[in-house]
Amino acid sequence: MTETIEPPYQRIVADIRRRIEAGRLAPGDRVPSTRQIARDWGVALATATKALTTLRQEGLVRAQPRVGTVVAPLDAGEEARPATQDGPRRRARPAPPAEQELTRERIVRAAIEIADAEGLNALSMRGVAARLGVATMSTYRHVADKDDLILLMADAAFGEHTYAQPPPAGWRAQLEDSARAMWTLYRRHPWLAQFNALTRPLPLQNLLVHGERILAALDEQGFDPTTRLDLQVLLYSHVQGLAVHLERETHAQAVTGLSEDQWMELHGPAMGSIAATGRYPAFARLMDAFAEDGGYDLDCDKLFELGLRTLLDGFARLIEQQQRGRGGSAH
Repeated sequence: MTETIEPPYQRIVADIRRRIEAGRLAPGDRVPSTRQIARDWGVALATATKALTTLRQEGLVRAQPRVGTVVAPLDAGEEARPATQDGPRRRARPAPPAEQELTRERIVRAAIEIADAEGLNALSMRGVAARLGVATMSTYRHVADKDDLILLMADAAFGEHTYAQPPPAGWRAQLEDSARAMWTLYRRHPWLAQFNALTRPLPLQNLLVHGERILAALDEQGFDPTTRLDLQVLLYSHVQGLAVHLERETHAQAVTGLSEDQWMELHGPAMGSIAATGRYPAFARLMDAFAEDGGYDLDCDKLFELGLRTLLDGFARLIEQQQRGRGGSAH
């Protein structure tokens, strides 16, 4: 009799399922990322993705943006029955959803969900296909390749915000509105900041919607075309430049398994040793002050608002100079 060989992804699913059912992984706990699974089990990323997709279909895990894949909450019936009665708690596998037609929109949405949860580096065509439960080659009937997919993902993500009409009164309120809209999108999709270089702008219509709003706000301030575009680039680069670190943190957590606080706890003593050398007195004074005040909490949202306010204060000075040169007044 020929022995049936269990596919590698099923062995991974069974192992993680046992951990969940035994209570070693509780609701809300992070489960291994695709990269961790690939490394620990010695399998391809697509196999790791298929394992997580199977667990998700069974209702055991769910994707949580900017965190990763976590154990799903128990339903009321499961919470009422302790794990010690009649063995570990189990979850009934839901009936598979009705077969859906594979479309470009479904592929793009699945890819966005992967990138949101685990970062752009975890994205692959095979992984997207595994998430959708289809053959990899079938995705190429709708998307040319991974680069094409990323462009479609970005255009879809930038298009999620709809601006109110008419725009707020005044150039400053309009720029604040546009910058905060983009920041919200980068917060929702941290990977967006990674692929669009300032020196090589991409022809994305939904990205240009945001640029158009900024340029329109600057249109009547008397600047020449070069200055208008320079100011638009500066504002965009403030948002993108800060947002880059959101994706890097997502990637770092997936690779190291350490949260930001755990990373600082690990490297804090080394920072203290550097401060103690006496070679960096300003840094040492700063560390001493934070030691007395309870430490420093790097808040990206707070930094975004501080940078936006500072940048627009500078814009206001330029506009005032421009208006004085024309003999008028700023709006």
